[in-house]
Amino acid sequence: MLCVVMEEFGGPEVLRARQAEDPMPGPGQVLVDVAYASVTFVETQVRSGNGPFGPPALPRVPGNGVGGRVVAVGPDVDPALMGTVVVTTTGGAGGYAERALARADEVVPVPPGLALKDAIALLADGRTALLLFRQAEVEPGEKVLVEAAAGGVGSLLVQLAVRAGARVVGAARGDRKAELVTSLGASCVDYSKDEWLRMVRDAADGELDVVFDGVGGSIGTAAVGALRPGGRVSLYGMASGAAATLDADDLAARGIRTLGLFAAPGRAETHPLIAEALRLAADGILRPIVGQVFPLAAAAEAHAAIEARATVGKTLLAVGAPDSER
Repeated sequence: MLCVVMEEFGGPEVLRARQAEDPMPGPGQVLVDVAYASVTFVETQVRSGNGPFGPPALPRVPGNGVGGRVVAVGPDVDPALMGTVVVTTTGGAGGYAERALARADEVVPVPPGLALKDAIALLADGRTALLLFRQAEVEPGEKVLVEAAAGGVGSLLVQLAVRAGARVVGAARGDRKAELVTSLGASCVDYSKDEWLRMVRDAADGELDVVFDGVGGSIGTAAVGALRPGGRVSLYGMASGAAATLDADDLAARGIRTLGLFAAPGRAETHPLIAEALRLAADGILRPIVGQVFPLAAAAEAHAAIEARATVGKTLLAVGAPDSER
């Protein structure tokens, strides 16, 4: 099979296509014939050696999310899974490949009427957006800022907040991303401009109730300063490369609640969230944004595009045969 291997840490060029033996499913595992593999910002950090959990062992096939058809099962796995089109995590690695192993209890069948490309776009981002949104308890009429609003998670948060009746402002860079954000029902400001925070306040008509901070750094820090007393900030990403600088005493004095992804949720929580995100998309309630699709062998180009902030929505690798879409 064709796969993408990294044998050293560094720039996108360390991702190289190689031929390898097909993996064989062991107890509790299935083998997926991969049609699409998810590419995430965190994977670019891992590749560079600056991942959030420290550098992993090498060599390594990156990729933690795939969509495709189950083509083999382990000795103790229900054979009824054979032929099922699923999305699944891979345990942290192995996804940038034509075939990938996954735990049988991690696979989520793709509901009828939902394209596999859209389903894999929701595997990580859908569950994350739903979890964050539920934590924030957004109410109708509240003023909500979504940073990185044209990204995979951000675009879903925009849709969820708009659907909840909030007044939503998205922050994103450039005209292409602004067009996407406004098409989802939100106002949009360009946070590369000096006066971006004033523009947020103008668009929201005052102080914010909720900030979804997926950028961190100076952007996240400034956004928290625009919250009203008693507001909420949801921390879930560091696209800037650093976390927002938060003063615990200031937050306490203003009654600001801090929410977000402080610990990785377990399977008991994530599995139903993934299934719900797929159902909402199949019902036309959520629209996953797949902004760009690269061939498997062009994984390095996909990483470079993400790092250059040249992407919108979700970035995927196209891997397998067209019939995996069924």
